Amino acid sequence: MRIVFCGVGAIGSQAAMLCRNLDAELAFVDFDRVESRNLLAQAYVKPSVGKNKAEAMRLQLLNLHGIRSEAFGVRLGASNAAELCRGAGLLVDSFDNAASRIVLCDHARSAALPLVHAGVSGDGTFGLVRWDERFTPDVEDRPGQTTCEGGEHLPLLGLLAATLARVVQDFALHGTQWDALVSLGGVTRTA
Repeated sequence: MRIVFCGVGAIGSQAAMLCRNLDAELAFVDFDRVESRNLLAQAYVKPSVGKNKAEAMRLQLLNLHGIRSEAFGVRLGASNAAELCRGAGLLVDSFDNAASRIVLCDHARSAALPLVHAGVSGDGTFGLVRWDERFTPDVEDRPGQTTCEGGEHLPLLGLLAATLARVVQDFALHGTQWDALVSLGGVTRTA
């Protein structure tokens, strides 16, 4: 199975690292670069600073774990979504903005591809993992709003990324789908 992670920041990078045990082709889509401020909340090492996030994730999986993967260091848009998602058996949305989520939703729905979303609330008090059939992207409270910088919500982000990885693994191994509400109080299956 080919699994395409769209957005490998705080949630996507940690979830991708936790999916390295799967017998699957992993691919990463992210146009952004690793900055030193990302190191606290994202699964990157110091030598990754300045590199494209998708490429940095590919290199880390290869160099640290011997896992081959594919990197696309571009912004996902309507004009390239089909190409970037070609051959996917599962799409994983861990973007941090509504515009990218909407493009990915539109593509997944038109191509009949399974898509699971993960995101954290603007105030960092809870996160969601939800399959596309039950997901509606919401717009950020303010443009460029960050919820994952500086490690402030690191325990929640870790729990959310682990939950997303478990959902991905369950789908890849057994074809099962389940949603979750994640808080520091625990993980609650919601569907």
